[in-house]
Amino acid sequence: MKLPVAHGMAAIAALALPLAAATPALAQMQAPDRAGSVQIRGFVTGVLPDAAIIDVETDIVGLPAGTQTEANDNVVPTVGIEYFVTSAISLETICCLTQHDVDGTTGLPGAELVSDAKLVPATLTAKYHFDLGGAKPYVGAGPAYFIFIDEKPGAATLPLGVTDFHLSDELGFALQAGVDLPVNDAGLMVSLDAKRYFIDTTASWYAGDTLAIRTEHTLDPWVVSAGMGLRF
Repeated sequence: MKLPVAHGMAAIAALALPLAAATPALAQMQAPDRAGSVQIRGFVTGVLPDAAIIDVETDIVGLPAGTQTEANDNVVPTVGIEYFVTSAISLETICCLTQHDVDGTTGLPGAELVSDAKLVPATLTAKYHFDLGGAKPYVGAGPAYFIFIDEKPGAATLPLGVTDFHLSDELGFALQAGVDLPVNDAGLMVSLDAKRYFIDTTASWYAGDTLAIRTEHTLDPWVVSAGMGLRF
């Protein structure tokens, strides 16, 4: 499910046209002035990270040549809160907590290297909304700050003497595209949303007070969501 950025964003944005055609009754609704309104959306969200190693900074253990990793996908509930500055421009923040393990692929196939890393992807995007009468597609972009909580060394690292593990909190960037489909004229809607994050993190494994391994990882997750929303 890890699609090229341009193709993925174009595909989500393009959903607006067939969905609008499929809902001719909704297309007749008069578009209200949304300036000053608040929109809350609840989603079921798939978080699809990468977590590939892009650099090995420290290695006193002797990792096998070509060692590579991947993080598992996760499905979580998320909430988006959005304020409309004008009818077309809004600011949105999301709230969620997602948990991931990181396992070896090449070099250490199947080895659990990171256990239960909890991630808060604090995100703020500025969005531009297009009004097609029925479907209301949008695009957005903005900063993201990844906060890791309670991450632990994986089971495969414990026999090597690893006692502690840390993932660095990092600032990155997010692109966003999606569509809102009005259900009625009281503000209820169906929503589809996709975000692509561009962000790295540094992973550090310690044996006592000694830094044993430090690697740089690209995360760059896709975050894809479907749910319902309400505008106030």
